[in-house]
Amino acid sequence: MADKKKENKVQAAKATAAVAKASDNREYRLKTLYNNEVAPALQKKFGYTNVHQIPRLEKIVLNMGLGDVKDNAKSFQLAVEEMTQIAGQKPIITKARKSVANFKIREGMDVGCKVTLRGARMYDFLDKLMNVVLPRVRDFKGVPTKSFDGRGSYAMGVKEQLIFPEINYEQVEKIRGMDICIVTSAKTDEEAKELLTLMGMPFARN
Repeated sequence: MADKKKENKVQAAKATAAVAKASDNREYRLKTLYNNEVAPALQKKFGYTNVHQIPRLEKIVLNMGLGDVKDNAKSFQLAVEEMTQIAGQKPIITKARKSVANFKIREGMDVGCKVTLRGARMYDFLDKLMNVVLPRVRDFKGVPTKSFDGRGSYAMGVKEQLIFPEINYEQVEKIRGMDICIVTSAKTDEEAKELLTLMGMPFARN
């Protein structure tokens, strides 16, 4: 019995190390792509005279609404754990800003969770999203091109958490979607779209 437990611990440690290595590779690959190819291409196309003008990734925000299980602590916690697995970082709990009687929501009640990714985790998540997650969407034809806000941000939604490789289908209690906001330093939609296109974002063809 002791030997079996020891073997399981060894296998778990190896799996954790493999995931960490894959994350390191993704972060390094995407960051290197930006430095060596994307930034020079953007500077050439838009004629930036200062390297600090070149658009870059700033952060990625994941948000999941959980108002439907606000009164079920176990289900709420399971959803938070799934978000943790997906992001590789513990989310913060979002609370209702005001009471809504029709939805039985009180001000200050837990209604969701969100994560803000920066640095290595940001690069890792974006690479995983573009090259692993989105291709798993059934009949995927690209992400919308009209979801920019004019201030350097791009927002998109996914309908189910099952497309993320970290999620075990057998342990999922309920299918849940989430919103993903990619924030860049771009000043216009055109610059933001060019940045993400060069990074590998699979935009739909118009």
